[in-house]
Amino acid sequence: MLHKTRGIVFKTTNYSESSVVVQIFTEKFGLQSYLINGIKRPKSKIKLNSLQPLHLLDIVVYHKTSGNIQRVSELRHLPVFLSIPYDIVKSSITMFLNEVLYKSLRQHESDVVLFEFLFHAIEILDSISKGVSNFHLYFLLRLSRFLGFYPDTTLAGRADFFDLKNGCYSKMHPPHTMILEQPLTGLWTSILNAKFDNLEDLNISTVQRKQLLEKVLEYYRLHIEGFGQVRSHEVLEEVLA
Repeated sequence: MLHKTRGIVFKTTNYSESSVVVQIFTEKFGLQSYLINGIKRPKSKIKLNSLQPLHLLDIVVYHKTSGNIQRVSELRHLPVFLSIPYDIVKSSITMFLNEVLYKSLRQHESDVVLFEFLFHAIEILDSISKGVSNFHLYFLLRLSRFLGFYPDTTLAGRADFFDLKNGCYSKMHPPHTMILEQPLTGLWTSILNAKFDNLEDLNISTVQRKQLLEKVLEYYRLHIEGFGQVRSHEVLEEVLA
């Protein structure tokens, strides 16, 4: 049966000389794998560059509840990006966030609220011109709410430490090294209190941004089983530097 849905591209893998399997996080069905035959041929109706990381799609798909690999009938960009493919900082951010999302949502079922957050956030990244260098930090802390480990902010602003292991602020030094301490604790709080439209107001230095990113990734590793190492953040850090 044919279904129309929106989707977000996660990962594309070669299947044969002319075909690929693309993993798309869809609004209706969650994360799905789609076989697209002949996409590498010159006359293919669907172009391979349509499947770049985190591209937003409007698709018509065949869906079988018992199938591991589905098929695509129609595919188009909606909306068409205006800046992400042409801006080195934004394209580096999308590559990095794509890797984190792929590691975080590997078994994810349909979640319309999460999908709306992701879709809207990517649209915002494409449209903003200020605060871009802080976008990934804010995005990942917001994303943790949907993944079930959003920080407990009860003592935010009143504690010098943030306990990454237990996901909460602490007035005393926790009995382990998986922590944030000042001034990073204060910056962490500022990010949590920010919004997409005022990210340029976050006063974070390049060194602090790198340190915070390392702590955010540690936070994800502590709370997502099998999360592992993220490689693309090194490229992102070079671009932001």
